[in-house]
Amino acid sequence: QVRLVESGGGLVQPGGSLRLSCLASGFIFVNYAMKWYRQAPGKERELVASISTSGSAHYADSVKDRFTISRDDAANTVYLEMNSLKTEDTAVYYCNAFRSILARNYNMWGQGTQVTVSS
Repeated sequence: QVRLVESGGGLVQPGGSLRLSCLASGFIFVNYAMKWYRQAPGKERELVASISTSGSAHYADSVKDRFTISRDDAANTVYLEMNSLKTEDTAVYYCNAFRSILARNYNMWGQGTQVTVSS
């Protein structure tokens, strides 16, 4: 059974930090790029950060220099370290596993974890 389970969300004050984790199971983790998306109330889901199978990371401009994505293939886990959090970072954060094979895309999603940045 394919599962992506996020954890680490919560309430934090502006300027604070959180570390999200996503534990994967049921598929070959090392073969998938991993991504973090977020969705704020009334807004579309947006890509926050991604990391390739080789460890190459990319970030949305809004989180560059504040967020860091990393992966531990031995632990089947992807992380999102979030620093200098702003109120506009408040959203549900989703973990995504992505692979493209012969022009066919495979996507798997976690259930999401709430991050609330508020004083």
